[in-house]
Amino acid sequence: MQPTLLVLAAGMGSRYGGLKQVDQLGPNGETIIDYSIFDAIEAGFGKIVFVIKKAIEDDFKAVIGAKYETRIPVEYVFQELDKLPPGMTVHPERVKPYGTAHAILMGKDVVKEPFAVINGDDFYGKAAFKTMADFLNTLSCDATTYAMVGYELEKTLSENGFVSRGVCVTDAQNQLIEVVERTKIQKEDGKIVTPLENGIVLTLEAHTPVSMNFWGFTPALFAPLENLFKDFMTANADKPTAEFYIPSVITHLIETKKASVKVLHSDAAWFGVTYQEDRPGVVEKLHAMVQNRIYPSPLF
Repeated sequence: MQPTLLVLAAGMGSRYGGLKQVDQLGPNGETIIDYSIFDAIEAGFGKIVFVIKKAIEDDFKAVIGAKYETRIPVEYVFQELDKLPPGMTVHPERVKPYGTAHAILMGKDVVKEPFAVINGDDFYGKAAFKTMADFLNTLSCDATTYAMVGYELEKTLSENGFVSRGVCVTDAQNQLIEVVERTKIQKEDGKIVTPLENGIVLTLEAHTPVSMNFWGFTPALFAPLENLFKDFMTANADKPTAEFYIPSVITHLIETKKASVKVLHSDAAWFGVTYQEDRPGVVEKLHAMVQNRIYPSPLF
């Protein structure tokens, strides 16, 4: 049984011009999603499931999905405001879906095998997909042993401004203890720093593992995920902008001993277009990988 790749792409709009998820960055107009799908197929994933919005279904299938459908089975699920458990209602002021953990929950009816989760607009690297596929291939569908690809903090920074990262706290066996969201991380005087609420500036080690939203799960996740989403909806009934994020779910499952999460090390260099000024560097890196024969050109 081959693992599935769940691609979070519901943040994409129906007009593609300025959206980084479909920005043509490769030598033949390839997008970052193209490289992720190529790497996933090569690593042995057996199915792609895109999480999108219903409003962009036709455009997405024509512009994105059609490239892969002859190479690997592709399915689509839809993250919408009203995709809620029975008895739950949408806050009248709510304008967008409920975050990344809600997006994963949309896959519960079509994902029946161990699966990985990625962002549609992040480049994770060939080695990371192979590492995750190898891990998922060891799991049964009811396993509650999960994984996350950890990237070295220094390799995920932008030269053009601060970034937010999920800083991982692990034990001696690389088991995840918690993910702490740190905002406004940047290089300053040769150090990697981030301000804390009390005015103290925290210095972070360059090799600290951080989460870039590359997770490995099994279908056993969906039942507790749905229950936690119900709890979230109840607790945030009067908060129309509250977000249901993956790290908070994972931290809860670890603390209640309902799951364990192994941090898989990756030497791959994550990159993405956080700022418009990042774009030339990303284009340069992709072109260099093609020149070094890491990727064919064109990809498909």
